[in-house]
Amino acid sequence: MKVLLTGANGYIGMRLLPTLLAEGHEVVCAVRDPKRLSITAEMAKKVQIISLDFIHPPKINPIPKDIEVAYFLIHSMKATTQEFDQLESKAAENFCALVKGSKLQQVIYLSGIVNEKILSKHLSSRKHVETLLSKGDFHLTTLRAGIIVGSGSASFEIIRDLGEKLPLMVAPKWLNTRTQPIAIRNVIEFLLGVLANSKCYDKNFDIGGPDIINYKKMLKTYCKQRGLKNWIFTLPVMTPKLSSYWLYFVTSTSYPLAVNLVDSMKMEVIARDNKLEKLLGIKTMSYEMAIASAFKRIEQNTVISSWKDSMVSGRLQQELKQYIQVPRYGVVTDKQQLKVTDIDATLERLWEIGGTRGWYYANFLWRIRGALDKLIGGVGLRRGRTHPNKIFTGDVLDFWRVLLADKKEKRLLLFAEMKLPGDAWLEFRIDENQILHQTATFRPKGVIGRMYWYSLLPFHFFIFKGMINAIGR
Repeated sequence: MKVLLTGANGYIGMRLLPTLLAEGHEVVCAVRDPKRLSITAEMAKKVQIISLDFIHPPKINPIPKDIEVAYFLIHSMKATTQEFDQLESKAAENFCALVKGSKLQQVIYLSGIVNEKILSKHLSSRKHVETLLSKGDFHLTTLRAGIIVGSGSASFEIIRDLGEKLPLMVAPKWLNTRTQPIAIRNVIEFLLGVLANSKCYDKNFDIGGPDIINYKKMLKTYCKQRGLKNWIFTLPVMTPKLSSYWLYFVTSTSYPLAVNLVDSMKMEVIARDNKLEKLLGIKTMSYEMAIASAFKRIEQNTVISSWKDSMVSGRLQQELKQYIQVPRYGVVTDKQQLKVTDIDATLERLWEIGGTRGWYYANFLWRIRGALDKLIGGVGLRRGRTHPNKIFTGDVLDFWRVLLADKKEKRLLLFAEMKLPGDAWLEFRIDENQILHQTATFRPKGVIGRMYWYSLLPFHFFIFKGMINAIGR
């Protein structure tokens, strides 16, 4: 079948895409920026990629008229604490308008479990989107999920951060709220199982794993499985704002996502039944099995997607092409050069930079800079990187965003997402004479920006010099 996959470069979309291709479907990937679709060149040959922003659709509709099924995986919760519900509604309305007149038979929407009388803003938005989609000229199938557990998922990474970093935890009372986690593997199975399944047309289904546990139990189970000791004490009073700051400073989550997560964690998210599980013959994994499966991927370096690579995990809200041209005027730079003897080995080291590998020189100073950035509301170093030696355009490398990663051109270009009084780029390039060029460019904002740069010149000198020497070795 010809399938339209919206949100193809999102956490779920990146997991679903290879499975759809393996099943023999013809896939059209709809993304805002095609350069950010982190797939191999081989996979790119098998799909059709269209550039489409459902918030601001183009005048010429790029969606093929012969699509038969569409996955609606567009969410905006991580982008903002205020207007994400309006953005999600607008995206749904524009989607319905764009697919009108096509051969579309079914839309599959991944939503949240909405069984409580009083819903959070996040879940209310999901429910409203479902209502908007149900008015379209197609059959709607809605899958409602709670906490999704998998390598790279926001929920899993938050639990991982808390469990690994805090042996003693004084936590908000919402840790006693019950939820029903589900493994990402099962979510993908359900999304595939309802595809072109007429028994699922015009219906909604709750999907969840076999375990109904509270967040405190989730943390303790994680720590037990990882062989970690931890003690958790809950406070009877902790305001949502304090809870959000607590999550933000302790974990790698962004502040907008922390606010929306805390808002949702105050209420139970439990599935009504498991009728879809019986209908499709799917055996759901326990929470412990889901954790084990996630770490198997992490240990084997086969994590396909991570929420951290989402644009909304940092401060870069515009398309990458707005920053890919490094300015030459009105900037200050630090330029280093080094003759390298082995180009391939040097490129391999460049493609391993950041994350657990670090920045090759004075890593303790990079960690201090990351801690200071987190303290003033930046992203810090906690995002790390998704894969230890693969980089795609749009990926995160600690507090940098990859603007360009091209091994054939021997060029890696990064843009700074830390809090700065200006804009910063870091570029690595090897020329035809085997010279490695390392250029740090800073476009200061006003006098404060220039004072910031010149105050750090002594540190820049030996940090950047040491870094290029280490990479060249």
